[in-house]
Amino acid sequence: MSNLLFKHIQKFAEISESDFANILTFFEPISAKKKEILLSEGQICRKHFFVLKGCLRLFYVKETGVEQTTQFAIESWWMTDNLSFLEQKSSAFSIQAIEQSEILTISYEAQEKMLDQFPQMERYFRRVFEKSFAAAQLRIKYINDYSSEELYFHFANSQPGFMMRIPQYLLASYLGFTPEYLSEIKKKQFGK
Repeated sequence: MSNLLFKHIQKFAEISESDFANILTFFEPISAKKKEILLSEGQICRKHFFVLKGCLRLFYVKETGVEQTTQFAIESWWMTDNLSFLEQKSSAFSIQAIEQSEILTISYEAQEKMLDQFPQMERYFRRVFEKSFAAAQLRIKYINDYSSEELYFHFANSQPGFMMRIPQYLLASYLGFTPEYLSEIKKKQFGK
């Protein structure tokens, strides 16, 4: 499954198979059970997570006690609390496996060593962060410009794979809805 990471890196940077074999030594494979917490709010985020199989979510708990999901990651996607990871400070978020997941992790220290030895990985991570930042900008635009129904339909059309995999209460959390409101939108969609 590590060839998933190799293919992903090759989209953004040139690396040989022998370099990748050495790069892979900086990673640790882990398995996460469904609903397992990989990072708790208040901890320092010491790892980047690359999803080989499964699905993760990034979330925080509002003052009201309600969980707000801000990001998902499926196969070939990265997840971390970037600020906590980069500054090695307490996280404002938690990371949870939504499904049984197979993940490659890289620690802050290992990543720094890897980047020193393989400078082409700097380009890779820069490109990944650029795409991630652009997606976050668009999400903010959609949240501000779209009605709730338009936001749901946009997500359903642009990310159909998520619709089948993510529990509805987590999808509602991500879109900023209550589960009941999401049910109402879906009823209208199907005319029920």
